[in-house]
Amino acid sequence: MGKHVIVGAGQVGTHLAELLTGRGHDVVVVTRSGSGPEGVERVAADVADREHLTRVAKGADALYNCVNPRYHRWVQDWPPMAASFLGAAEDTGAALVTLSCLYGYGPVDGPMTEDLPLAATGTKGRVRAKMWRDALAAHKAGRIRATELRGSDYYGPGSTDQAYIGEARFVKPLLAGKRVPYFSDPSVPHAWTYLPDVAQALAIAGTDERAWGRPWHIPTGPAVSTREVGERLCEIAGAPAPRIYEVPRAVFHAAGFFSPMAKELRETRYQFDKPYVLDSSAFESAFGMAPTPMDDALKAVVAASRMAEGAGN
Repeated sequence: MGKHVIVGAGQVGTHLAELLTGRGHDVVVVTRSGSGPEGVERVAADVADREHLTRVAKGADALYNCVNPRYHRWVQDWPPMAASFLGAAEDTGAALVTLSCLYGYGPVDGPMTEDLPLAATGTKGRVRAKMWRDALAAHKAGRIRATELRGSDYYGPGSTDQAYIGEARFVKPLLAGKRVPYFSDPSVPHAWTYLPDVAQALAIAGTDERAWGRPWHIPTGPAVSTREVGERLCEIAGAPAPRIYEVPRAVFHAAGFFSPMAKELRETRYQFDKPYVLDSSAFESAFGMAPTPMDDALKAVVAASRMAEGAGN
């Protein structure tokens, strides 16, 4: 068993920490506040502090970048943090496993594969593309061992308030029979990546050297429209038929004047205005991992939602 250092204790970092701990690894979780799940060593640190991160990662087999700055501060916050991760990986020899997204590709037609150019024109996409180019250059130069895993929008138990089909925005109101707003056409197919699958793929990438030196797409099922997800969710839960409505574009645009988060979403709205399809066959074939079927995932989502509701009573 080895030592694994996970930076970030959000919807992904927590799942990954619990998975690795369950497999007998020594797990350290790093956050600014020192928070994290039970059963791990928790460390409070500024991720941009290379010397501190290096001390924490000393002797680690893998260093996982599962952190995510506030959406509207990516340009300011990511570069120093990314440099710190690269420095700590170089100083300690830990394999750097970065959790990323699909923004770097920019708008594309057809299924996304890992060999697509990183041609993003948006600010956030360019930031993520540079992070991978820098990591890959360091890997090719023999300074570090690195890989990057990219997924689509997350769903599943433990999803954050920002998740489009997460507990707060989607699951809880639908199961209560309430109307749910959606900022694009809910009938457009979209790829959704299940959180436990994200953790599983990261754990593989951190323990199998075949993953290093290239990016991978996290195993993700066929693209399914938001409306269909809602229908399947409510059917599984025995809830009323879902009522999902599209927020007018003018209202969506106006929200950006009052909310930094909403303003930033304008840049990535293209992902929801036409089919958004992710091809994860490379990782599935290389490591024998298939995505969790959506119905199975939604059953787990319903069970987790009901357990949380019962705990709150």
